[in-house]
Amino acid sequence: MGSVRGWCTIALVGILGYLYMDNFNLASLANARVLVTGASTGIGEEIAYHYARAGAELVLTARREHALQKVKTKCMELGAKNVFLVLADMGEPAARKQVLDQAISLLGGLDYLVLNHIGATPFKLWEGDVNHTRWLMEVNFLSYVDLASVALPYLTQSKGSIIVLSSMAGKVPIPYAGPYAASKFALEGFFGALRHELTMQDIPVSITLCILGLINTESAMEKVKDKVTMPVYPAQDAALAVINAGASRVHEMYYPWYVRPACFFRDWFPQIRDWILLSSYHYKP
Repeated sequence: MGSVRGWCTIALVGILGYLYMDNFNLASLANARVLVTGASTGIGEEIAYHYARAGAELVLTARREHALQKVKTKCMELGAKNVFLVLADMGEPAARKQVLDQAISLLGGLDYLVLNHIGATPFKLWEGDVNHTRWLMEVNFLSYVDLASVALPYLTQSKGSIIVLSSMAGKVPIPYAGPYAASKFALEGFFGALRHELTMQDIPVSITLCILGLINTESAMEKVKDKVTMPVYPAQDAALAVINAGASRVHEMYYPWYVRPACFFRDWFPQIRDWILLSSYHYKP
């Protein structure tokens, strides 16, 4: 057990050092052409605000027009070069190409595709709802594949980036979230393979997979109350870490600090992993 603690300490020191060696300059994203999905609330909203502060040109998409209009107004106040809105339901396959076509038309190209949207899903024990799982895979996984596939020729022209929002639940299976975890695991499989294929073909498009822990978005806090004992971190900081990672063209980003060692424990220390999980998630019949 002492050796385990020693490795944990080394991992923690390395992670903290990495986090504090941050030379990222937001101004480097001035005039960047960015499409952000799921931009009406939560992390997507905060991502939009950071790009706006940098002076980027944005296309924001989500289902709710009123919420998007509020985000647009604030983005313009923060200094965005321009902000366009595209209403879309990512559960509808036909909507995805329309979103990309409109974004390319409005921006004249694309530098960053930020895939952030998720389908609403209950945080509860598995009850056999296969239809919901099928729909969730459509929204959380297949729509990402669709959007990236359509965007790829334009990102190739600009030597741009695909930023994929994932979760620790996409690396370490957690209770109460089987369908959600499955959709996030699928993202790593597809986009990891695609990254290799782009490298093999010398296609200059980077793919950054962002693995996030528990973030204090309104929807997340409502779902996990009374079920989870785990540190919570601010959406604004998570969003900045996402943008930083995408601009730096890293393969994977972990936020906050505990996510990387948790993923490390997954394979090397499965008993410790399971003990931590069962200590952090509560079941009340």
